[in-house]
Amino acid sequence: MKISINRLKDFIALDQKPEEIAALLTGSGLEVEGIEVFESIKGGLDGVVIGQVMTCAKHPNADKLSVTTVDIGTAIVPIVCGAPNVAAGQKVVVATEGSTLYPISGEPFEIKKAKIRGEVSQGMICAEDEIGIGESHAGIMVLDTDLPNGTPAAEYFKVSKDHVLEIGLTPNRADAASHLGVARDLKALLKREICIPSVDAFQSDSNQRPISVVVENAADCPKYSGLTISNVEVGPSPAWLQNYLRTLDLEPINNIVDVTNFILHDLGQPLHAFDADKIQGGKIIVKKLPKGTTFVTLDDKERKLSGGELMICDEKGGLCIAGIFGGKGSGVSDTTQNIFLESAYFSPDVIRRGSQFHGLKTDASFRFERGTDPNMPIYALKRAALLIKEIAGGEISSEVVDVYPNPIQNLEIEVSYRNINRLIGKELEKSEIRTTLGLLDIRVFDEQENGFKVSVPPYRVDVTREADVIEEILRIHGFDNVPLSETLKADSLAEHPAKDFNKLQYRLSEILSGIGFYEIITNSLTKPVYSEKSGFLNPEQNVEILNKLSEDLGVMRQSLLFSGLEVLAYNINRRQTDLKMFEFGTVYAKTENGYQEEKRLGIFMTGDKHIESWQMASVPVGFADLYSVVDLILEKLGYEGAEVEIIHEAPYDYALKLTLGTKVLGTVGLLQEEICKLGEVKQEVFFAELSWDLLTKKAKGLKKYQEISKFPEVRRDLSLVIDRQVSFDKIKKVAVKAGGKLLQRIGVFDVYQGDKIEAGKKAYALSFFLQDSEQTLTDQVIERTMSRLIQSFENEVGAFIRK
Repeated sequence: MKISINRLKDFIALDQKPEEIAALLTGSGLEVEGIEVFESIKGGLDGVVIGQVMTCAKHPNADKLSVTTVDIGTAIVPIVCGAPNVAAGQKVVVATEGSTLYPISGEPFEIKKAKIRGEVSQGMICAEDEIGIGESHAGIMVLDTDLPNGTPAAEYFKVSKDHVLEIGLTPNRADAASHLGVARDLKALLKREICIPSVDAFQSDSNQRPISVVVENAADCPKYSGLTISNVEVGPSPAWLQNYLRTLDLEPINNIVDVTNFILHDLGQPLHAFDADKIQGGKIIVKKLPKGTTFVTLDDKERKLSGGELMICDEKGGLCIAGIFGGKGSGVSDTTQNIFLESAYFSPDVIRRGSQFHGLKTDASFRFERGTDPNMPIYALKRAALLIKEIAGGEISSEVVDVYPNPIQNLEIEVSYRNINRLIGKELEKSEIRTTLGLLDIRVFDEQENGFKVSVPPYRVDVTREADVIEEILRIHGFDNVPLSETLKADSLAEHPAKDFNKLQYRLSEILSGIGFYEIITNSLTKPVYSEKSGFLNPEQNVEILNKLSEDLGVMRQSLLFSGLEVLAYNINRRQTDLKMFEFGTVYAKTENGYQEEKRLGIFMTGDKHIESWQMASVPVGFADLYSVVDLILEKLGYEGAEVEIIHEAPYDYALKLTLGTKVLGTVGLLQEEICKLGEVKQEVFFAELSWDLLTKKAKGLKKYQEISKFPEVRRDLSLVIDRQVSFDKIKKVAVKAGGKLLQRIGVFDVYQGDKIEAGKKAYALSFFLQDSEQTLTDQVIERTMSRLIQSFENEVGAFIRK
């Protein structure tokens, strides 16, 4: 968003340099991303002056050149000129030695002292195209002026110079999307009053051309105002208005449209001018038209309406997509004589939906969809009408129409001094708090010992809670004015270093990337249909977006599953079928206790393990491949003691649920075919979703490695026959407990279920690796350890040891 310093000075007295103003605004939350210099004539005509030709004679060595002497105020200089119309006595425009010219066409060039065909030339008498003010090159400009010689040409041509601030406006600060909005912040920062142009001179000249207004969708259009102006003369805008618009990178169109753009950027209130003679039936109707209705917009494109956008219509049909874009048939043209000027407040939701559907981003929709001031339309309408009368003539030929059945009230919020001091981190004087809020047009009332209430005007759409009010106080007080406490330090050293969660995530990302996984980052916004049709997500727990980008992005995700499936589908559709991916992301839910969010780790595997080659046949990924990755993660984080349970429930065909105590750590399994199809994936997908918050909370940190033992490792094997219901996880826990520090790892090299053993049983062939880091194991120590293991298996899992 561009803001003119010159125009800001019309609202508030400013004696600061542009850089100082930029620093003030940035410190208050309106980040100034850059400062540009605008000049209505490029270069500002620096070094170009008014001069007078004193003498003029033909060049002795060139037929088409003249040798002149020119009085430039500070000296009389010789100049060789090639213009056919140069003559003694003329007042001319002279580019002095050292100045730089910016011609209409071609590159800029510097004026230097030179010899032209043997004659000295110390300047240049200019044509209009050479200084960038016109196209003519027929001859030099001859001026009719009494200005003294040496007067800067910028004064004669009324060159406008300005500094333009480029503000990176955040979505919540819709109130600052205008010069008036920025001036309001400066008012609070500098404690100076702002001057808003008076509209006391406004009055209707007659009521000969009234336009009636009917609003059928009051919820989408709470306020609609308008008036007619007759006998206007459409033409170019005056120089000051054209320069203002060009300062903001806008091209002037005509005086009527230019005034509406001026008001939009000046006050933040979009306006629209209709050709009143093209309004059928003399009536404006604000309503929605049926889905599929065609409408031609100002850019000559025929658009099909969605049925959800708000339309400004007459008795025949649509005139304008409300708050977004005008219609081709009703706009102001060079032949327009009578106009209807619209000024309204539209619901941000309906404007955003319409803007998104049609892919139209305009200056008006930018403001309407963020929230404009419902109390501004009448003032803006009167201000625009006075300007139009001033620069386009005509008379106001109707009373102001104002349809506003349910006025929007100020929002009342309770604020406590305790919370102000707690959130800011500094105790502020109560008088400063009251003054600051007053300067921000936030009225303080019902003051008590512990706090007060405030009345927030509706144009401050971002101030809805106590914390927002406190933020307003803080940003005006200054973030840099809140000192860090001298006692902000640790009073003791922890026995163990605190976990660095970012480091844990980064290192785990490196590990997963190292084994062939790709990290993905997906949108937290997702489709409501996923929770409605998935069978395992609760639609009632969806966190809905109030100001939706689109219906497809209407809720926050409850799981990483579907956003990941969308990435899989995108790649599979492009013939990339062997995929291994992971994502660290946040999920959201609305519960009885309020809104909740949790960070999770999602892991996806689909297709083949590796690329098929002559050395190795293709093998599809399986459950064991994914579980080995999850097991690796748990091992790297030093995880121990997770319980494992087999489940058969959505979204899985089959899966393992990992729990730690009473809390679910995550699930690992094969997704149901219906779930994959919902995500538009037509091949098997193995998926794991782990609670990253719980993992980082309970993990011991990244596993530290140690020097390889100098002493040999010993392997012993056992064959166990156990009930089928006993899982390997249970066996492993028994072994770790009985084996102690000597048991380094356990391996499974065979599993058997069949007629060779008792029904309802299974046989595990296990290998146990024993090692002591301080000495070589003796046979006695090995046998004692294995005896303990055998006894534990027999007693705790009912195992029969096959010998």
